[in-house]
Amino acid sequence: MDFSNAYDDDQRAEAYAKLEFPGTYYLAYRDLPEIIREHVNGKRALDFGCGTGRSTRFLKKLGFEATGVDIAEGMLKKARERDPRGDYRLIADGDLGHLQYDSYDLVLSVFTFDNIPTMAKKIKLFSDFGRLLKRDGKVVNVVSSPDIYTHEWASFTTKSFPENHHAKTGDKVKIVITDVDDKRPVEDVIWMDEDYQQVFRRAGLELVETYKPLAEESEPYHWVNETSIAPWVIYVLKKATSGRFHHGDQTCRTNGRIEGF
Repeated sequence: MDFSNAYDDDQRAEAYAKLEFPGTYYLAYRDLPEIIREHVNGKRALDFGCGTGRSTRFLKKLGFEATGVDIAEGMLKKARERDPRGDYRLIADGDLGHLQYDSYDLVLSVFTFDNIPTMAKKIKLFSDFGRLLKRDGKVVNVVSSPDIYTHEWASFTTKSFPENHHAKTGDKVKIVITDVDDKRPVEDVIWMDEDYQQVFRRAGLELVETYKPLAEESEPYHWVNETSIAPWVIYVLKKATSGRFHHGDQTCRTNGRIEGF
């Protein structure tokens, strides 16, 4: 499939650098402090697909020694401007081979896999995550729910792209971010839950827990569908302890706020 990363673009980097945690984005980050506290021991973290450094700075505020990596130099330039003392590194097409294996307590990836197009690439990267993790380390992977591409949201619109409704795993979909100045459509790759689970198994990772955060009416945002439909999915993963994956070992939380953010 012919696919280019929409975020590898100087104009988008400029707009995205101003974005923090508004609206629908708030739900992606709201529960992460508690999720990370529950599942992660230690303080060394890798932020894969750090972009302009929002998620790396987020980890640093949680007390992590965080390294951000990305394929887009324009994004990294903005990250370094915002955080001159931060550790931000350019990687070539997701090549993590220069990083030390068995050395990270946490690998965080926020929205990155929405822009990685093939099963093979996803499996390769998650396999690398497993090698980078310490024995008890965890991967926390935040991705767009397939529902995000077929509904309206506080921070996104998709009504101009009816073709999204027919998309299957691996297909290109379009979405417009309404919280930034750059209103050009972003082109993502849709990926269904069952196919993510296949990726995790084939990469030698085990699904610990799945979270689908919903909004609450009391929160200070003008929610659209966020109180009834989860725009994001948060997967917590660990190294597989055996050659088989047992579906009953993982649980899913689809509810409102987890206190802590």
